[in-house]
Amino acid sequence: QVQLVESGGGLVQPGGSLRLSCAASHNIVEIALVGWYRQAPGKQRELVARIRGGTTTYADSVKGRFTISRDIAKNTVYLDMNNLKPEDTAVYYCNAALYSTGYWGQGTQVTVSS
Repeated sequence: QVQLVESGGGLVQPGGSLRLSCAASHNIVEIALVGWYRQAPGKQRELVARIRGGTTTYADSVKGRFTISRDIAKNTVYLDMNNLKPEDTAVYYCNAALYSTGYWGQGTQVTVSS
């Protein structure tokens, strides 16, 4: 079992920044893959960024603006989001894969609006 707790969402103006955190109840070194997904109203959930060991992958729409990282000592994965756009508005979810089982957090709302 892995519990994931996201935090850091909120309302931000276009061009602003936010840092999302995903705190895991399990040693993240043992977690094979951790990712951030998002789901906007009326749209399917999509991958935003993921990290496997030291390797990171990003959706084309966020490359150069978002950065995924992890703090092993805190069992926490972060998503730094810069130059936010209205189209980044969504509920952001943390996902972890451990021993072929996937786990989801409860999500955190990010709203980009002036």
